[in-house]
Amino acid sequence: MRNENPVNTYTWVPLTIQDESETLLNIVSAEKEFVTDSDGNVWIDAISSWWTMIFGHRHPRLLLALQNQLQSLDHVMLAGNIHEPAENLSKAILDLTESNFAKVFYSDNGSNAIEISLKLAIQYYQNLPNSKPRSEFLVFSNSYHGDSIGAMNVSGQNYFNRIFSELRFPTKEFPAPNCMNCPWGKKPDHCSTECLSDLELAIKQKDFAGIVIEPLVFGANGMLFYDKKVLVKLRELATYTGTLLIFDEVFTGMGKLGEPFAFQKAGVVPDLLVFAKGLTGGILPLACTLVPKFIYETFRSKDPYKAFFHAHTMTGNALACSLGYEAITMLNEFGLTQVKELEKKLKQYAESFQKKMGNSIENVRVMGGIFAFEWKEPVANDEYLNPIGKQIRNSLRKFLILLRPLGRTIYITPPYTISDASLEKIFFALETTLLGFLEPEKY
Repeated sequence: MRNENPVNTYTWVPLTIQDESETLLNIVSAEKEFVTDSDGNVWIDAISSWWTMIFGHRHPRLLLALQNQLQSLDHVMLAGNIHEPAENLSKAILDLTESNFAKVFYSDNGSNAIEISLKLAIQYYQNLPNSKPRSEFLVFSNSYHGDSIGAMNVSGQNYFNRIFSELRFPTKEFPAPNCMNCPWGKKPDHCSTECLSDLELAIKQKDFAGIVIEPLVFGANGMLFYDKKVLVKLRELATYTGTLLIFDEVFTGMGKLGEPFAFQKAGVVPDLLVFAKGLTGGILPLACTLVPKFIYETFRSKDPYKAFFHAHTMTGNALACSLGYEAITMLNEFGLTQVKELEKKLKQYAESFQKKMGNSIENVRVMGGIFAFEWKEPVANDEYLNPIGKQIRNSLRKFLILLRPLGRTIYITPPYTISDASLEKIFFALETTLLGFLEPEKY
């Protein structure tokens, strides 16, 4: 079954122009880095299904963990209850963070986990003795934290949320750090974080509840890399002003950059940390907001008005927690090693790819399990809806490669377990496709 128009499906297909012809693949099965459609075509899932399938599809160890958990407990509400899968996973997560946090608050997706961090930050100042209320956040232009109202508000104003600008609560937005194309013409080795000068002035003039940022990589808005000294400076400013530093590691958590979390790679510990995506190996939805002891203690009271009244129906689902525990075990056993090996391979491919493509591409970059670059156009259009992204995506389908470019930003985030043969096929398809755009008569 294939459908040429999303309007003709019973399902509202997300991030898809509804009245535009687009071939929808009917995926019927998956294994490792591959998904198979109803026509029997086997595709390489080169972005791990939105960065979630870090060990590939249907990994035997994850399936076994799920099957074992089904023998005893599927789900029970976590309000007024606790269960072993949640406790085991919480302990594993806190150990993974090297005990920089004290409590794990579960939800079911990254947007919800961000909402929780914002509410915790605001209530923290209300619970804190002798503290004035704070409710405004410092945010960055190229950030994306989700599509729910709170998460949307602390994202940069862009194509994802511009229609809903009237729903925004007060935030102060600053240009996102961008070490690939620094507006000040600086290189990381010779920069003094000039990109944070305006933020430093603002945070010293007014009390803010928090700084919200994706550490080291702005993901959905273009895979923009920046230097860790930005986070070091933000940590200094947050500590100096008593502002909470919130890291969104929905994308970078679970080893994406070669360490369990980006904050460990940067050597900067946030006050609240959010992660999701690969937590269950992509099989079931689960997200976490990690809370340190000093914040948790302000909620620990017999006064009901200091309690945190927030919950989700599926909070701490036992099946998802069992998957998460096994995924963290796998990450510790071999996942992090695989990411570092993958990074070496991506850097080798990147060097060769850059030579072949020449000036037609720019900002070729690799960090951990991420490879990205921009297709260079006569007039740069960085919008997510830049048509070149869809053209490239559709052309790669001829090679049975699943990619989803971010406008003119093309990237791959393959499973950590991807085979050398599949990686080679991805880069061959990229090279052939893009060279065909340059010299169509030859291809």
